[in-house]
Amino acid sequence: MYNLLLGGAAGDGIETMSALLEKILKQSGCHLFTIRDFMSRVRGGHNFTQIRFGNTPLAAHRDTLDGLFAIDETTYKEHCHQLSSNGFILCDDSLIIDDDRVMRLPLKEAAKKIGNPKVVSSVAIGSLLKLFDFSLTPAADIFKTNLRADLVAVNLSALEKGYNLVKPRFNLDPVQTSDQILLSGNTAIGLGALASGLKFYSAYPMSPSTTLLDFFNAHGNKMNVAVEQAEDEIAAINMAIGASYAGAPAMTGTSGGGFSLMVEALGFTGIAEIPLVVVDVQRPGPATGFPTRTEQSDLNFVISASQGEFPRMVIALRDHADCFYQTARSFALAKKYQLPVILLSDQYLADSTTTLPILNTNDIVTYSPEPDALPEKERYRRYALTASGISPLRIPGKTEALVRVDSDEHDEFGQITESASLRNQMVEKRMHKLDLLKDELIEPEFYGYEHCQSLLLGFGSTSGAIKEAVDILNADVENYGALLFGDIYPLPINQLKYYAAQVVEIINVEQNATGQLAALIRQEALICCNNSILKYDGRQLSVDDILSGIKNMKGGF
Repeated sequence: MYNLLLGGAAGDGIETMSALLEKILKQSGCHLFTIRDFMSRVRGGHNFTQIRFGNTPLAAHRDTLDGLFAIDETTYKEHCHQLSSNGFILCDDSLIIDDDRVMRLPLKEAAKKIGNPKVVSSVAIGSLLKLFDFSLTPAADIFKTNLRADLVAVNLSALEKGYNLVKPRFNLDPVQTSDQILLSGNTAIGLGALASGLKFYSAYPMSPSTTLLDFFNAHGNKMNVAVEQAEDEIAAINMAIGASYAGAPAMTGTSGGGFSLMVEALGFTGIAEIPLVVVDVQRPGPATGFPTRTEQSDLNFVISASQGEFPRMVIALRDHADCFYQTARSFALAKKYQLPVILLSDQYLADSTTTLPILNTNDIVTYSPEPDALPEKERYRRYALTASGISPLRIPGKTEALVRVDSDEHDEFGQITESASLRNQMVEKRMHKLDLLKDELIEPEFYGYEHCQSLLLGFGSTSGAIKEAVDILNADVENYGALLFGDIYPLPINQLKYYAAQVVEIINVEQNATGQLAALIRQEALICCNNSILKYDGRQLSVDDILSGIKNMKGGF
């Protein structure tokens, strides 16, 4: 298993290079996990991509590097401390780097001799492939399918030139990865939405959710999905609400700042009982915060967003497979219970890519409502006071009935009321959905030693790092387990209570400063965490951060 970092300034082509390289590695028989770290600027600054690859599945990143490809000196200065003693630094011979591990190669000169200075990245890819003893054949195939036809020949020449500049240094036995796909988190969310029958997506571009909008813009027409780039997030959610009211499964996506603008409309979905899926791809706040970084600090906000009380469901996406299956499930839940479902992702999960088994649409959760048995001649009661709290939902234009909605409190027919007794009935009707939702909840995944004495708690994208840390810790002494929450509101508590009763310590592992998961658990289950591992600098918690946190434990919440 190896860890490679490619770094340079924005505009240096790091993203294009890494996108090609990870496809080549996958085609060469590697599992991989790639993270991207970039600044909020078009040119300059310091960006990097870190590709971890091997012959076993990967779900998190590590801090120690085996190789460093540096386009500039800044990359070396920023990351040399992460490089292992037998690692390498690959760079052009024009860079001034004083390190015994450096490999200076005439990368730019080779590109010029080929006739196109812009193919220097392909020269570097060739050298990197040779260092890890990979064949050029998969690379040639990837170049032919991913580059413009008129650029293939010159890049293949550059690839071969770089390949001949070095000798093999590492070796990795390839595995069969033809049953694997390579996906980013946001792409997996998009595929899950399409698999569930999405028909309308609206959003205003806001990092790190923008690639969701890009995905639907690219594939909307052929998948019969209407895609609207709104003028702001207020318009985006209201468009999605309108589409859902008209019968189209609808979703909107944003980050925390945009979600702030959506809050009043979110309340409208609650009182109007309109199905809606909202994706919050978290980044550090408050206000603009770190636009291109990651955090898990919106949990408290999305659980309580908008004035008043109404049912909602919040699902934290744990990994790329979750992005697909939980997104599809969220549409079924929104439709069944006629409420908003909020998907919590983050920049780390959205922009990272990994290999995973081919997604199976037969495994997604769907919901087909029972036909409305009310005869057309009877007056349609949109908000009928049913025992379940779920009223018959008709689509305007497909029924003779008048399908009323209103943001004011209303009676069964959707007409405004100020009756105290009706108010009580409607609030209780809506809130009863939370009791029904509890039967739908998926308990957190338990991972580790069944009879553990130390229990780690996490939610969302920290899942992969926590699992690997637990494996490493249990290799010494079998003492650690973890509960990894996906469904997070309403909070499933059966597994939590079971393991909390047997362990000596509970440690919450979160990407925020205040231990928001720990606070929710204390509120809902009366269980307190003894210790905490928290990170909030905008960079994702790694396996090594968790291992270090275990050794240097701080107080809990």
